[in-house]
Amino acid sequence: MGRLSGKAALVTGGSRGIGRAVAERLARDGALPAVHYGSNETAARETVAAITEAGGRAFPVGAELGVPDDAATLAAALDTDIDILVHNAGRYFLRRPIEVLTPEEFDKMFAVNVKAPFFLTQRLLPRLRDGGRIIAVSSVATRVTAPDGIAYPMTKGALDVFSRTLAKHLAPRGITVNSVGVGYTRTDMTAALLDVPENLERNVSRTALGRIGEVEDVADAVAFLASDDARWITGTKLDVSGGVGL
Repeated sequence: MGRLSGKAALVTGGSRGIGRAVAERLARDGALPAVHYGSNETAARETVAAITEAGGRAFPVGAELGVPDDAATLAAALDTDIDILVHNAGRYFLRRPIEVLTPEEFDKMFAVNVKAPFFLTQRLLPRLRDGGRIIAVSSVATRVTAPDGIAYPMTKGALDVFSRTLAKHLAPRGITVNSVGVGYTRTDMTAALLDVPENLERNVSRTALGRIGEVEDVADAVAFLASDDARWITGTKLDVSGGVGL
């Protein structure tokens, strides 16, 4: 029996990258993850198939985030109570310093990265079992400046405050709320950036452990926070960056 046996989870953005690794790891620990996707149903079904082939269980659930009524749509599509809610889905426009970032790009990032987690949590609180877990995938960019991407760290800073405040609010129900600060990690979103040798070298040089993170590095940390091993941890941001900026 896995340490999460009998637990149900929702992983937003669970069809690719970090979200897929999280869904796969939670399933290996015995949980039943709902693999959320915004538009790529094929990727979500591939993730579910991979989990099933490995002996686990999972199912896809689709709803575009960052649009009107997104939280209501996703909550309606998820026809089950849950024990674990992982806010992983995010939007990031690369190379957009303050001089060129448009209001539309700004609004889109806040809609997906901040508004969607807030109102999805609101919708699902009656269906989140006491003693449950909420985990937000944040970023090391909240403490390491990124002048070419100022709005994205702003959204993650808001998510950190949301998590810390919610931890106090939900403590009487035994629900823990934490975030993980992700550093330079190899995903499909960062592939183009890391394919440039100077970018790769710079990011490795900024990381104390001397390599680019893999999605499994983050997924293992999320699985820890989802488990009973982390029962006494709440309102905390766990740095999962390999020591970026130390």
